[in-house]
Amino acid sequence: MKKIVLFIMSMISFYITAQPFTLSSTDLSEHGFSKQYILNSFGCDGENISPNLQWHHSPKETKSFVLTMYDPDAPTGSGWWHWVIANIPAIANHITHNAGDDILKLPNGAVAVRNDFGHVNYGGPCPPAGTNHRYIFTLYALDIETIDVNNTTSAALIGYISYHHMLDKATLVYHYQR
Repeated sequence: MKKIVLFIMSMISFYITAQPFTLSSTDLSEHGFSKQYILNSFGCDGENISPNLQWHHSPKETKSFVLTMYDPDAPTGSGWWHWVIANIPAIANHITHNAGDDILKLPNGAVAVRNDFGHVNYGGPCPPAGTNHRYIFTLYALDIETIDVNNTTSAALIGYISYHHMLDKATLVYHYQR
């Protein structure tokens, strides 16, 4: 009986002290995007530089990560994928500033996937004038090492595969209005 009580106490202690899986950025403010991270197209005049992102406390069973940036408020009926990176190695814990336009800055093995702009680069926010949109960064911790990715793989397919292999996810939501 004493062993069972000790086991239960150790499990309770584990769950109480376990840290949540988190995603953060020192580039983005709590108030949203600065001009540096805004698209330079479709009437927006930003610099279209991707922000840095860091994560902590991923599940120990993680074999890879997928990062997405998605706008569910885009007037398309299906939202808008701004940035997708698959096959981020499990040992990685960040994406550096401007990695969205420089694949050499991505973690070794990571692959950028075509976004809804038709490019494999970061595409910053640029909602229609007078509207306020949410931009959701999601980092999926996966139970698989790689996703078969090629130049026609859609962001939606990566999202589908990520959902079905997800151990946990961490999200950041920022707003932008012009």
